[in-house]
Amino acid sequence: MHRWCKLAPLCRRNHRYFSSSGGSHEPLKPPPLFPQRRVVVTGLGMVTPLGCGVETTWKRLIKGESGIRALSIEDLKMSAFEKDTQLYTFDQLTSKVAAIVPCGTKLGEFNEALWVESKHGKSISKFISYALCAADEALRDADWVPSEQEEKEKTGVSIGGGIGSMGDIMDASQLICEKRIRRLSPFFVPRILINMAAGHVSMKYGFQGPNHAAVTACATGANSIGDAARMIQFGDADVMVAGGTEASIDALSIAGFCRLKALATKYNSTPQEASRPFDSERAGFVIGEGAGVLVLEELEHAKKRGAKIYAELRGYGMSGDAHHITQPHADGRGAILAMSRALKQSGLRHDQVDYVNAHATSTPLGDMVEAQAIESLFSGHVTSGALAFSSTKGAIGHLLGAAGAVEAIFTVLAIHHGIAPLSLNMSNPDPIFKKGFMPLTKSKEMQIKAALSNAFGFGGTNAALLFATIS
Repeated sequence: MHRWCKLAPLCRRNHRYFSSSGGSHEPLKPPPLFPQRRVVVTGLGMVTPLGCGVETTWKRLIKGESGIRALSIEDLKMSAFEKDTQLYTFDQLTSKVAAIVPCGTKLGEFNEALWVESKHGKSISKFISYALCAADEALRDADWVPSEQEEKEKTGVSIGGGIGSMGDIMDASQLICEKRIRRLSPFFVPRILINMAAGHVSMKYGFQGPNHAAVTACATGANSIGDAARMIQFGDADVMVAGGTEASIDALSIAGFCRLKALATKYNSTPQEASRPFDSERAGFVIGEGAGVLVLEELEHAKKRGAKIYAELRGYGMSGDAHHITQPHADGRGAILAMSRALKQSGLRHDQVDYVNAHATSTPLGDMVEAQAIESLFSGHVTSGALAFSSTKGAIGHLLGAAGAVEAIFTVLAIHHGIAPLSLNMSNPDPIFKKGFMPLTKSKEMQIKAALSNAFGFGGTNAALLFATIS
């Protein structure tokens, strides 16, 4: 210590204090060991292009129905723009198909008015209202709406999104261009923030546990669920409301993906044929919207209150390709790592997995790489025909940030109902497939004890969730 230091007297006093207290010399004890906490699914809720609600969506999916239709000018959400601008924009879009949530007041339709009529209504954009609707169904399904303060403190929310409200950003930008910035809504920022979906769900029910929102592109829904499971395993919560949401059917989002050459453009005249995972004629994904929410719960907590249990979340694997912003590595190393890690955590063998819900989006490279990764990892188990696999995006398109959550629910329902859903529009399988190693072209009734759900995103982010029956 330098003699000229003005802080020298203070430093000496502090040194004497800590030395005399003995605290600084006492070794720290190791952190406590957490007991093994198992995580189960006790509630499901969804809003998809096949309809509003789990039952409506699942029935239509299994039957092989499609939620994809032709895009209209009204779908672009450009009502604030002049008609000429709307027509020009629509004409310039190379992809004119989309998987849009059916809205209205009929059974199986999404009634937005029900989810924005509150004191927070003006701050709720569509991706938030989708999450509120799906969360409400999941909580009712789980019969979990706690009133006790302790229960609310041990219930958290983990709902993410990929893009947020691009339509609001587009409208706000127009106000600036027209020098009408004073007309900008004070709720602009709360309407576009990704974490506000989780925020609104927590506020609606008074949940004071972890409040979390993952943003990992198209892996968001899966990461939100996996992260929530970890929070339960570490004791941060007993119950988590987890999933993903997206509402990006708008001019700017579609134009952006068109410029990226990611969307299907060959099937504008036959929209329901546009999303065709694993098919030789696939030519890009179909943009979709919706939300999927699960109620995850610690096993003993669920048993104690007599909750219905759909399945156990036994494994959660993550990885990064470290390769390219949009393309997976040709050898599928990222997908293999994520699936392998989920399997390792689950304690199950490769040949104990009965079904895989593939991420396959209907892009030429992505589908092929994932198929190769599945074949490489499961080897003889898949080539023998014992492992069923499919991509449900043929029916609902690609829901971006909501995809991983909606498809996780499909995976849980496959276990619960003993039905593996089909891959729609696979009329001419990719040459990579051969006898025994073939995606399902029809929904298949079978016993499913364990199933894997994949979700991959831009930036090379990968996630895999492994669900299984309770043992």
